Order: sequence, then C-alpha cells, then structure tokens
Amino acid sequence: MEERRLVVEPAGEGWRLDTYLAGHLPGVSRSRVQDLARQGLVRRNGGPAKPSARLVAGDRLEVGLPEPQLVDLVPEDLPVPICYEDADLVVVNKPRGMVVHPAPGHRGGTLVNALLSRLQLTEPVGDRLRPGVVHRLDKDTTGLLVVAKNTRSLHRLAGQLAQRSISRVYLALVHGGVREGRGVVDAPLGRHPVRRQLRAVVADGRPARTYWEVRERLGAYTLLECRLDTGRTHQIRVHLAHLGHPVVGDPLYGPRRAPAGAPVLCLHACRLTFRHPGSGEEMTFTAPLPADFAAFLEELHRQAR
Repeated sequence: MEERRLVVEPAGEGWRLDTYLAGHLPGVSRSRVQDLARQGLVRRNGGPAKPSARLVAGDRLEVGLPEPQLVDLVPEDLPVPICYEDADLVVVNKPRGMVVHPAPGHRGGTLVNALLSRLQLTEPVGDRLRPGVVHRLDKDTTGLLVVAKNTRSLHRLAGQLAQRSISRVYLALVHGGVREGRGVVDAPLGRHPVRRQLRAVVADGRPARTYWEVRERLGAYTLLECRLDTGRTHQIRVHLAHLGHPVVGDPLYGPRRAPAGAPVLCLHACRLTFRHPGSGEEMTFTAPLPADFAAFLEELHRQAR
C-alpha cells in the first residue's frame, strides 16, 4: 500500500475533496478518489473524509493507494488503419478515442491491444505495457504514429526522436483569428501548479518548442500547421492555449462549451517523416483529416461563403 500525504494550499480553499485530490495525484481520477473514500482509504485531518467535503487551506489529507494489479496484454481484434508495414515497423493512422497503450483506467481497447492482434512479434520490444511504442498521441488526437516491431528498430527510432530528427506535423483548428502568419512558442512545460493532472507553462518546466504557421483563416477560427521541436505531454494544446488560441473542442485547455458540431479535439497528426531503422531511407507519410474534423471545416467554409 502506497500512502500519499498532502497539505491543502490556499488556492485549494473551497474545492471539493475529490476534485482537489484528482488534480494532485497523477493517474488518479475523481471517481477513483470516491472509490478509495468508500473503502476508508482517504482521511482528512486524521478522520474519515467525504468526497464532497469542501476543503480549508491547511487541511491534512492522507490517501492510501493499493498496489496496482499487473495487467496482461491481451490481443484484441480492433480496427486500426495501417498506412505501412514491413519487418521492422508499422505506421498507423490512430482513430479518435483510442488510447495508445494500457494504463490505469484503460486496461483494454488500446492501440497496443489492437496491434498485438495483428503483428507477429518475434521478441519482446521495449516496455512490457508499451511494446514497440516510439511516441504517443493523446486519446482524442488522430493521425500518424510509428511502432517498432523489434528491439533494433525501437532503439534506432527512439534515437531519432531524442535527436529531434523525426518530423511530426499537425493540423490544429484553433479559436480566434491569428494575426501573424507564422511563429514559434518557446515556453517550458510542467505540471499545472493546482490541477496536477494537467500541464502548464511554468518557469521551472522542461524546455518545449512548437512552430506554427497559418494554413487558413475561417472567421472566428484559424487552421494552423504545427511542427514539434520537442514532444512534451499535451505540448501543442498547452502552447496554443498559452498563445491565446486554444484548440477547438479541447475539453482540458479550451472553453467549457465547444462550438456546435465540432468534434472533440480538432488536432490531427497529418505528416510523419523519419529514417527507416534498417535501410536508413527517409520515409514520409501523410494522413487525411478524419471525417468529423473535415466535415466541421466544410461547415465553416459554407458559413464563410
């Protein structure tokens, strides 16, 4: 049993206990906090705590976290569009709503489960729960990613990622009319100081750089092309929100109400370039916008006509 102890900061005054803990315990959701409280594993100032309790600055919180159960990866027959495959790697066009690999709260239905059903892996490839995963996309981000099929390919592709020689280009529809034609957001990212499951621009964060260029202006919205120089968690989403132009449909960093008809998170990994880990040949892949994103853009075009 792992035990976490927190003291409520002044900024947490008046927050619900379950909301506060979900924001300060990485990987622990609000529903998980409620379940732990029902088991008597959440205490406030030494006594049992109710999830709905309103906190006071200085409250002492104790949370018991049972050891997580090991997850066995199970192949699942799930549809995943394959853009390219050979003996060393596979490039997929990840659909919206699919988590890349198992994690707390997502033990199945992931991209890794789907690929295990399709790929004939001849050796363990990297992390047990993330076999072959070179880079990730958020659950509701669509588009291209590459997965290695053997250890040599994983190491070489991961090396390219570390050297920033893998090019990852995204299309992002954002709120507002972006005035400049292009620019760069060079701002360090770390955990949000209050909502700890989110990321934010913070002075002591890890270096992060996103290049962007206007592709199209659509009234109250702008379609941007973004290129990652680094690949931090939620990087494009946080950087564009920091710029004052959050991604349309973003439930974490955007407005509370998304525009009518907009899909969740209008962010798509449209182009991916890397060197083949075997031949060294430069390879570039492109993926069209998913149907819901394309349909929303077409509606914006119709309104503009």
